[in-house]
Amino acid sequence: MARREKVMRMSVELPLWRALTGFRVLTMLYAVGLFATAYDEFRRPWLAVGYYAVLGVWTLATLPRVQNAASCTRRFLAADLTVALTGILLTPLADAPARVADGGPTLPSIWTAGSVLAFAIKGGWRWAAGASTAVAVANLIERGAPARDTVHNVILVWVASIAIGYVVEVARASERTLARALEIEAATRERERLARDIHDSVLQVLAMVQRRGAVIGGEAAELGRMAGEQEVALRTLVSGGLTHVSRVSEDAAEGAVVRVVEEPDPDDGPVDLRPLLAPFASARVSLAEPGAPVPMEPAAARELAAAVGAALDNVRQHAGDGARAWLLVEDWPDEVIVTVRDDGPGIPDGRLAQAEGEGRMGVALSIRGRLRELGGSAELISIPGQGTEVELKVPKVSRGKAGQR
Repeated sequence: MARREKVMRMSVELPLWRALTGFRVLTMLYAVGLFATAYDEFRRPWLAVGYYAVLGVWTLATLPRVQNAASCTRRFLAADLTVALTGILLTPLADAPARVADGGPTLPSIWTAGSVLAFAIKGGWRWAAGASTAVAVANLIERGAPARDTVHNVILVWVASIAIGYVVEVARASERTLARALEIEAATRERERLARDIHDSVLQVLAMVQRRGAVIGGEAAELGRMAGEQEVALRTLVSGGLTHVSRVSEDAAEGAVVRVVEEPDPDDGPVDLRPLLAPFASARVSLAEPGAPVPMEPAAARELAAAVGAALDNVRQHAGDGARAWLLVEDWPDEVIVTVRDDGPGIPDGRLAQAEGEGRMGVALSIRGRLRELGGSAELISIPGQGTEVELKVPKVSRGKAGQR
């Protein structure tokens, strides 16, 4: 069965594009109306008529371009701003010098603001600041001097476009956060549904196998014990041990798009050791850990957790069915110590050396070998009849990285 991608779109930004579409049409009509009322005052009205013909065709033809962020490309924005700047610079050639000196409107008039706002909605306040600066330079060239009304209009466009650009950035961040929250909520509901199904079927079957195996005895008792351990592990996984997934938000024409993706292990930052040891806790294994995170390098944390698992495997295999184990995690400034203790019969003297001679390298490789590569150590203390204690020490800075510094 093909995997379906769950996509969620939100349209917080879409109303801004719709408003900009209407704004461009209205301001184009306004600019043409201003020209019509002052036609007789223009020195070269034919030049203004030609520009307004281009402006009208451009505005109507590019309406689909300003309906969403995907269609509003950088090339279009550059061409649109060029149309506005060209109109500003043509104003002294088409209009009467007296009107220009008195602060009369430019040919595009407030249509220029629509071009700048497109930059703001598309790229945020930084893009808006760049477009506003270009318009400010063109206005100063058109007037020939920084007149008071020109400076006022330039500052007004600057402030408005930058403010709108900043609001757009905040809106995008908010919709990404909302999308992430909604996706996490949906994932949580799905996990709760799966937990109910598992509780009603798999967990009950495992519990029944454990009880029946204890009653029948023999090999069935061992099968029941294993079923009980799997029940505890599955309960831990369902209750909170699921691996988190990350949500990647993108900008699209309809708004933010959120996709569930696999989150890789971060090899460039510390991880908390406690979640790696939490699955080992069960009815027969008690875990004592600090209340605060225990940061370690990712590779060192995984190897230490694997060594702890190997130690607990030895407890299950050699300490007996009724043996209990305790895990103690200590976070020191320079190293992390994990102690694995059980109340089994202990290890007779010379038994480890004999096991290594027979080719069984569980302690030598799975425990000591792992820690040796990290610059750590494993100390095993066992007294016959009083259980076994394994102390695992790993420095917070591994030997390999310490040598690179």
